[in-house]
Amino acid sequence: MSLFAALRLPREILFGVGQRHALASVASRTGRRALVCTDARFAATPVFAEMIAALEAAGIVVLVHDRTLPDVPQDTVAVCVEAARGFEPDMVIGIGGGSCLDMAKCASLLLAHGGALADYYGEFKVPAPVLPVIAVPTTAGTGSEVTPVAVVSDPDRILKVGISSPYLIAAAAICDPELTLSCPPGLTAIAGADALTHAIEAFTAMRRPGDPELAQRHVFIGKSDLSDQFALHAIRLLSRSLEKAFVDGADIDARADVMMGALAAGCAFGTAGTAAAHAVQYPVGALTHTPHGLGVATMLPYVMTYNRRVATAEFATVGRALGLDPTGVEDDETVADAAIGEVSRLFAAIGIAPTLAGLGLPEDRIDWAAEQALGIGRLIKNNPRSFDAAAMRGLVRAAYDGDLAASAL
Repeated sequence: MSLFAALRLPREILFGVGQRHALASVASRTGRRALVCTDARFAATPVFAEMIAALEAAGIVVLVHDRTLPDVPQDTVAVCVEAARGFEPDMVIGIGGGSCLDMAKCASLLLAHGGALADYYGEFKVPAPVLPVIAVPTTAGTGSEVTPVAVVSDPDRILKVGISSPYLIAAAAICDPELTLSCPPGLTAIAGADALTHAIEAFTAMRRPGDPELAQRHVFIGKSDLSDQFALHAIRLLSRSLEKAFVDGADIDARADVMMGALAAGCAFGTAGTAAAHAVQYPVGALTHTPHGLGVATMLPYVMTYNRRVATAEFATVGRALGLDPTGVEDDETVADAAIGEVSRLFAAIGIAPTLAGLGLPEDRIDWAAEQALGIGRLIKNNPRSFDAAAMRGLVRAAYDGDLAASAL
C-alpha cells in the first residue's frame, strides 16, 4: 500500500516544564478578552492566580468561569455561555482536566454559532470556525488539548455524546508537566491508562485506502503513517514512566513522560480514532458511573486479545514499543502475546480494575451493554476485527468474567 497520512492539530503546541508562563504571550497574539474555563478546585490554587495575573498584566481582560463539572453536563455549558455572552470574549482559555478543556471548546462553539449543543452532536456539524481556544491541561490523559472532539453528558440520553469537528481543535496547546504534580495517584493512573488506550487503539485501528474524500467525510479515518508515529511515541513514554509517576508523583521526569505520552496519543487518535474498548466503555460507564479512563483501560486487554488474530504484526510492534523483545529475536506472535500480558501487568500495578464485574456492571446488563456498544458505529467501524452481535456479547461477557482467553473467540 502506498504511503498515506492525515493529521489535524493545533497551530501551536508548547510542551515543557514552565511553559505555562507562555500563556499570556500566546493569548496576547490571539485576542484581548478571554473567557477562562476551569473548575472550583484549580481556581483556588496559587498557580491559577498567577496565570490570571499574568494575563491581566498583559492587558487581557479576563472573565473566569470556575464551575466546570466532570463529564460536562449539557446544561452547565448553557449557563457558562449565558454568563459570558455579554462579556463578548474573543477567545476561550481552558485550564484543567479534560472536562475543563471540553467546556472551553463547547463554550467557544456556542458563543460563535449559537443554538443548543444538541444541534452539533456527531461529525462535521460545526458550520465554521469557533472562537480561538487555548488549551492548558493539568492532567495527562484525555489529549483533549489537541483533538477535534468535545464530550458532554446529556440528561436526555443514556450515553455520553460527542461533538466532532476539525473546527474544535484548539488554536494552541500549552502543556506544562509541573501542572500535573498535584494529581493524586488514582487520577494519575486512570488518566495515564486512558492515554495508553488511546495510543494502542489508534495504532491498531483499521487502515483505509487513501481516498481523497476520506478525511473530508470522516473526522476519524483510521491509522496512517503519521498517526502511527505519534502512537508509538506515546506507548514508549507511557510504558517507561506511567508506573513511576503513579508511585512517586513528585518525579518530574516521569510526569513529563506521561504528559508527553498523553499529548502524543491525542495527536494520534485525534485523526486515527479509537475502537472497541471505547465503544464498550460508553454503556458500561453510563451504568457504573466509573471514570472514562478506568473503563477503557479495563477493556483494553480483552479488546487486544480479540483483535490479536487479525493484527499480529501491529501488536508485535506495540510490544516492542513497550520494551519487549529488546534483542529483536522473538517472532511476532510471541511478542504480540507478550504485549497483551504487559498491558495487563502495568494496569494491575497501577490499580486498574481487571474486570467489568469489578467496575460494578450488573450481570443482567451484559447483553444491553453489548447491544449499545455495537451501535456506536464511529468506533466499531474503526476496530481492525469486525463484530456481530454474538461476538460483542462474547467480548463483554469475557471482560465481565475476567476470562482473557474467551475474548479471543
